[in-house]
Amino acid sequence: MNVTQLQQKLIAAARARVPEDQVPWGFEKRIVALIRSRAATDPLALWVRGLWRAAVPCVAIAVLLGAWFVLTPASNANANDLSESFETTLLASVGQGDQMAPLPGTPTQGAD
Repeated sequence: MNVTQLQQKLIAAARARVPEDQVPWGFEKRIVALIRSRAATDPLALWVRGLWRAAVPCVAIAVLLGAWFVLTPASNANANDLSESFETTLLASVGQGDQMAPLPGTPTQGAD
């Protein structure tokens, strides 16, 4: 059977039937009982559930990054310590200050 013909027959049958004005017996009681049986949603419970679900991927990422850090070999090619570089830079500027010539027109320490 053709789908469009079937659809037209079903729509025609639905239009031919007049809806009833009466509500089915016990309909209100069933709806009220269904509403009462459903618990009120707790927003805090939704947050807690979401955070617990997010905890598992966070732990997995932390474990993977920790394993990567531990298992990656350390490269000694550029093993300069930052404190040593910083100290060398500071002392270099102090050493250059002793070697600088005085500016013209400034008194020297030994001249009186």
